[in-house]
Amino acid sequence: MTTVIILHNIRSTHNVGSIFRTADGAGVSHIYLTGYTPAPVDRFGRVRSDIAKTALGAEESVPWTHEPDFRTCMQKLRDEKYTIVSVEQDARSVSYTQLQHTENYALIFGNEVDGIPADVLDASDVIAEIPLHGSKESLNVSVVAGVVLFGLRHERCAPASAARATKPQ
Repeated sequence: MTTVIILHNIRSTHNVGSIFRTADGAGVSHIYLTGYTPAPVDRFGRVRSDIAKTALGAEESVPWTHEPDFRTCMQKLRDEKYTIVSVEQDARSVSYTQLQHTENYALIFGNEVDGIPADVLDASDVIAEIPLHGSKESLNVSVVAGVVLFGLRHERCAPASAARATKPQ
């Protein structure tokens, strides 16, 4: 299974760096930066030290692309047979633990305050969320990315682990 992520209109360089670091650990194959999400290298070719500080080198180990047009990026991934999953709280959301197994996921994470725009949600194949049980309505976007990415990774690894556990000695 291949997982790519789209960071759409993320404001915080610290969140971007943190997601790069998490993506590296979770085996994400590519990060697409869309909208005004800051990139590890600015438009003048200078390294963004604020992203590098939290990414700790993951901005160099995880391939990334700045895509100015979100729709073009989404269509490219759809053409490559990715299941487009917006990670957002919505009346149509299912728990991320109930995502159907697929070969390729493109996970969209959105703005820290406004989330993912309605038109993007409408164009997604599925909308997934993390069920929350406390008094707060949301988690930080970098935390959400970690929970979902490692949740999907755990699902992928579970059959292999179970097979090893039942293998005769």
